[in-house]
Amino acid sequence: MSVILPTYNEKDSIRSVVERFFATGLADEVIVVNNNAAPGTSEEVAGTGAREIFETRQGYGWACRRGLAEATGDILVLCEPDDTFEPNDLKKLLVYSEDFPYVLGTRTTKEFIWNGANMGHFLRWGNWAVAKQVEVLFNSSILTDVGCTFRAIHRESYLRVRDAFAIGDSHFGPHLTLLMILAGVPFTEISVHYRPRIGESMVTGSLPKAVKLGLRMISMISQTRVTSWLGLIDASRLIPYPEPIPRERAEAFQV
Repeated sequence: MSVILPTYNEKDSIRSVVERFFATGLADEVIVVNNNAAPGTSEEVAGTGAREIFETRQGYGWACRRGLAEATGDILVLCEPDDTFEPNDLKKLLVYSEDFPYVLGTRTTKEFIWNGANMGHFLRWGNWAVAKQVEVLFNSSILTDVGCTFRAIHRESYLRVRDAFAIGDSHFGPHLTLLMILAGVPFTEISVHYRPRIGESMVTGSLPKAVKLGLRMISMISQTRVTSWLGLIDASRLIPYPEPIPRERAEAFQV
């Protein structure tokens, strides 16, 4: 299992998060993707056992894409190092990944939202509403959170969609889910703990930023649905589930 942590403004929490992921005994490697991160981040990562790599193209999506490409595990886990997620929830992801090659976390279950977490009524119901847009337009499995980073992906499923990645910004998460749906990859969603963040979020730290991101997600989801209906998505970039992965494509992504 490879845990991938894209970082920009998490200097004060990243050391603790890395150590706690390793303490679960489930993470074989932790990859920190330094995305032009705050000064001092590298010093915090040093000595934790994590492997730090650098992605200079600014954006959450670019950092995730770089981390996925560098990871060596059979199960690839995306998370954030801002202390909002509970590393012990890896156990849930691992259990469900035995049956599903793509397992998403959801932060909208009321009982799992900690006091002080940045998941008020607007963000909670906004994430739920946009997730339902995906569920309805794509006739997918149940979705209740469109913006949760914490998720587990079988390497084989990653290879099915990797060539179709087209987004490098903050709405990469739902983009990845839509590609999985279009490829027919089975998935499910599980509740994960959501805690107060250490430091300020560059994306949802203010209402205008959150609204802007939500509108980008809605536009991207609608556009993806229309282009897929019109047959404008290059199907050769996706490998339908459970069609075998061509050997040359699998070998091209071996680290």
